[in-house]
Amino acid sequence: MIKIGNIELPKFPLLLAPMEDVSDPPFRALCKEEGADVVYTEFISSEGLIRNASKSTKKLDIYTKERPVGIQIFGSNLDSMLGAVDIVEKTNPDIIDINYGCPVKKVVCKGAGAGILKDIPLMVSLTKEIVKRTSLPVTVKTRLGWDEKSIKILEVAERLQDVGIKAISIHGRTRAQMYKGDADWTQIAAIKNNPRMHIPVFGNGDVNSPEKAKEMRDDYGLDGAMIGRASIGNPWFFDQVKHYLSTGNKKEEPGISDKARMAKRHLEMAVKWKGEVLGVLETRRHYGNYFKGVANFKETKSRILNEKDPIKIFHELDEIIHTFSQKELV
Repeated sequence: MIKIGNIELPKFPLLLAPMEDVSDPPFRALCKEEGADVVYTEFISSEGLIRNASKSTKKLDIYTKERPVGIQIFGSNLDSMLGAVDIVEKTNPDIIDINYGCPVKKVVCKGAGAGILKDIPLMVSLTKEIVKRTSLPVTVKTRLGWDEKSIKILEVAERLQDVGIKAISIHGRTRAQMYKGDADWTQIAAIKNNPRMHIPVFGNGDVNSPEKAKEMRDDYGLDGAMIGRASIGNPWFFDQVKHYLSTGNKKEEPGISDKARMAKRHLEMAVKWKGEVLGVLETRRHYGNYFKGVANFKETKSRILNEKDPIKIFHELDEIIHTFSQKELV
């Protein structure tokens, strides 16, 4: 059994990574249904929270069916981060996660996200004060380092543990790599194998198949896998990984009609939560994966991706469900 503070998780839990414009409540709910053990919100600006910016406060919405759920915040100013922690606590998440890994320029240039990897003492002192500020378990998501020449993740993980974090998730790339090249899990395994470490160490990066998850567990000995891009438009991925880990057999892909039903539910929840315009816009990035590899589907997918009216998209999805349900019964 794995524990984050007092939160008990199964052996080798699967975590939904925090992803901007992806891991919102509708998508988190679907991933939870399909086997995600912990889900994280999109990352939330501490500056946005203390200024009551609607885009930031909207991301605080969490629901009982998601639990355990972590709210992730980012920033580099101590007062703003502490103020954000106070606001987050009122929404009663199970975990507060700190983002020290986002490589996007607009975040990094403010010294936040992966930008803080250039100032490890600040990273540690910020974390220490946040842990002191809240009774909730604090976790951290970060990267190996700023670049290849400045990788100090073994020391960083120890120091963050020493100031009280309850788990750490590490993306196996530097900020300089962004998402290019292969994730280096050996460095994450070195942290897990460090006899001084006693908190869970989760791996992130390139877990894009059930086999990869098994490799992370069996060959690298990590405590769990944080899954990001492989889950976009594919909430079944969590169930497929769990099935493979427990049986050694790959689970059959859902049929096209099942994928269309999931896409329809996803859009229904997104429209209900964010309204028609944003609901349609932010669900689009999932459609490519929902219908990946479907033969002779280009025109249909193009219509769905370019349509702004949710009623018309629902009609398209109903047509797919009807058409492929008939074929799949044959």
